[in-house]
Amino acid sequence: MEESRLSTNSRREFLRKSLGAAAFMGLGSAPLTAFGKDATVQLTILHTNDVHSQIEPFPMDGSRNQGLGGVARRSALITKIRKEQPNVLLLDAGDIFQGTPYFNLYGGEVEMVAMSRMGYDAATMGNHDFDNGIAGFAKQLPHANFPFLVSNYNFENTELQDKTRPYQVFKKQGIKVGVFGLGIQLHGLVNKKNYLETQYLDPIAKANETASLLRNELKCDLVVCLSHLGYKYRDDKVSDLILARSTRNIDLIIGGHTHTFMKTPEAVMNLDGKPTTINQVGFAGINLGRLDYFFDRKSGRQKMVSSVYPIHGQGRV
Repeated sequence: MEESRLSTNSRREFLRKSLGAAAFMGLGSAPLTAFGKDATVQLTILHTNDVHSQIEPFPMDGSRNQGLGGVARRSALITKIRKEQPNVLLLDAGDIFQGTPYFNLYGGEVEMVAMSRMGYDAATMGNHDFDNGIAGFAKQLPHANFPFLVSNYNFENTELQDKTRPYQVFKKQGIKVGVFGLGIQLHGLVNKKNYLETQYLDPIAKANETASLLRNELKCDLVVCLSHLGYKYRDDKVSDLILARSTRNIDLIIGGHTHTFMKTPEAVMNLDGKPTTINQVGFAGINLGRLDYFFDRKSGRQKMVSSVYPIHGQGRV
């Protein structure tokens, strides 16, 4: 066996140890319950972005991020939250691959299996998810038991044709949540040989089209965009801020690409003068974002409370 390949038994043992850890972290008090218990449905959205193959915590080497992150700790925290909350969605905004030797050696398998074990509900694709080419990404899809959502890439005539979805609708205690994905312009950012005939479609046009479908035809109570466009830029390049201002029907943008550490979400008025929430939690699995939505059954109104959980050692969360 080549040294660069991990045996099936070794992979299983590694993942068993990494993801089977007990929930050893203390968790702060849950968000305030809103309205009345019987009249309200609570939906908890947990999210990550730009994890970049950071399977283990950063080493204790004196660097800024020492001791932060790690799949086992995130898994334990997610498990704890799921035990406390019945309606949880776990989402990722792309760049799952590239950044540590785990990707160099195993091509993304460890990352996909880890996310599947943690119970991710959906993810979108980032530019670094093309680093082993379309064939390399497609090879790892059998290890993912969750869908990849991207509405503005046309994968016809590639190995990813019909292997991603533009959107997915989730139902949680009578609440319909529509989730769709947007990817960044690949030209000039990714080598052409890695994305081949993939066509990049205007993200604002596709966002308006997909969000309208989810809201008006599929009657979703909450519309969520998983965006790998980036939070903002100095020029007029499409970003999450521009997306929010240029669209309708999107309630929440979970962002990625720019590795932006947002302490609190930002509300931006959309074309209808209604707020679209933008959130992003840095990179490398250092943080787990949490947004708790409370839906009032009678009035149809909703309230949101946000939290950010740093992923680090025992007793510090």
